[in-house]
Amino acid sequence: MLDLKGRKRVAPILEPVAAVMAKMGFTPAVVTIIGLFVTIAGAALIATGTLLIGGLVAGTGVALDALDGPLARRQGTVSDRGAFLDTMSDRFGEIAVWVGLSVYLRAEPRLLVLCVVALAFSLLVPYVRSKAELFDLDGMGGWMGRAERMILILIGTMFVGGGLAIMEPLLWVFVVLTGFTVIQRIRKTWQQLEA
Repeated sequence: MLDLKGRKRVAPILEPVAAVMAKMGFTPAVVTIIGLFVTIAGAALIATGTLLIGGLVAGTGVALDALDGPLARRQGTVSDRGAFLDTMSDRFGEIAVWVGLSVYLRAEPRLLVLCVVALAFSLLVPYVRSKAELFDLDGMGGWMGRAERMILILIGTMFVGGGLAIMEPLLWVFVVLTGFTVIQRIRKTWQQLEA
């Protein structure tokens, strides 16, 4: 949802930041890579149980990643390679956050299983889109795009504060909503395919 509707709303914020970064000599690829490493650092902090700071650091990495597109458009360097790098960075960052949370929850088998299922659904959402796009179809949409997924898990993790009783409902909400998004995208793609 935010991926589709939110870009226009956040553009007034991102564009001036992208302009400053362009003047400082940053390239979109460098911003993407920095964002990924910052996200991984946040995930490592989450793994150690430093949930609030880890969530803030990972969230900063995710926010940095939102700047590569506006920066590329501003510099006139939009390319397939850049889009590919951005997509791969998104996946690696998301995996890092879930691995960090899984390490933190390793002593709780039920929560660990929920993390694995959440990661699987998180990876299926863009996978369905990419398969749809192979057929020149629209595979976007659904409730839990990448922005929603990262907002929910990072803000949720920061405010849990180590309380496992709250973590389980958070993970269930994530699993249900993300699983439903996978179904939404499969259904949308199926309806566009010719029999």
